[in-house]
Amino acid sequence: MQCEKLIPGGFALATSKDGKKFFFWNALPGETVTEYQIAKNKPSYTEAIATAIENPSSYRVEPKDAHFLSTSPWQILNYEYELKQKSLLVQEIFREHGINIESPEIVTDGKDYFYRNKMEYALYYDKEKQRIFPAFHARGSHSKIPVLNSSLERPEIFQKAVEIINELNQKHEEARKYQSLLLRCNQKGEVSGGLYENHQPHPVFKNLTDTILGHEYSYSPNGFFQINLPVYELALKEIKKYIDTDEVLDLYAGVGTIGLSVARDRKLTLVEVDKSAYRELEKNAGTAKTILDKSENIINHINNTETVILDPPRAGCDHKLLERLLEVAPPKIIYLSCNPATQARDVKNLLEKYHIEAVKTFNFFPHTPHIENLIVLSL
Repeated sequence: MQCEKLIPGGFALATSKDGKKFFFWNALPGETVTEYQIAKNKPSYTEAIATAIENPSSYRVEPKDAHFLSTSPWQILNYEYELKQKSLLVQEIFREHGINIESPEIVTDGKDYFYRNKMEYALYYDKEKQRIFPAFHARGSHSKIPVLNSSLERPEIFQKAVEIINELNQKHEEARKYQSLLLRCNQKGEVSGGLYENHQPHPVFKNLTDTILGHEYSYSPNGFFQINLPVYELALKEIKKYIDTDEVLDLYAGVGTIGLSVARDRKLTLVEVDKSAYRELEKNAGTAKTILDKSENIINHINNTETVILDPPRAGCDHKLLERLLEVAPPKIIYLSCNPATQARDVKNLLEKYHIEAVKTFNFFPHTPHIENLIVLSL
């Protein structure tokens, strides 16, 4: 089967002779898959891993990691080709929702390896070597792949993982006792986190701090915080360009890094529903107003003189919130999303009163199909 194109989700699309769609990992447009391993078989499509190909693409490169399919399946793409494909995917996703945009610029800091500041490992016991190893789950199966080196996360993280697992081996601990090993690293190289033990409450780890656009933020290693801070700062600088009102409402605020980085000098309100993140938000907020609640529950706080910042989870915005935005009509909505498909759905609704002022895509997650997209909407 010849692969036609890359599609949202990161697969290469191919069609069998009987018309069934195949979604391939480890394959690129133009390549012919001659052998594959089925990961998921549904009536309308099959998800599979290509194990043998003909006519390899000129854009194919040798992956750095043996476990690349588990963590970063686009390691097989030339990096410039990856950037081009992500831009085209954003354009296609919006077109599917009836919105025509030009292929957006992809912003990157050029560092495509050793960028992740958080990683969670499984634990694998090698019976032959009688040792525990850090591991990742193999794509499409429940088996684990032992990891001897890894190039996606910051080196300090993998080094700490090896140290912790060496201690387990010295104590002759059992791998099955533990659910996973979670570690996080700040920009100074300080690492926090630890082991999650099965059937036990998750431990509370030592907080980390990081400086973003000159402001310090505190956060928990096992809470939400951006994975790639240098590229995140580039996104924040772009957002800041469009803040031109005295009042700003930051919804889905997390620990506050967007609103506090771009509108600390304005009348700022930040809304967050997760209690753990909200505790950190209160520490970070200074004189800014904070609200512990769902963003769709505070719609009465929205007014027509403020800029509204949206950074929702992958599911996108609640319809009640979108309806309220259209009703009140604030002058500007800045929407950062980790899922362009739900973002395009939401933007289509908002285009009833708004137009797209700017689109820019950020490569927060190199060598993965994940896309972070920024849309600026004006009345």
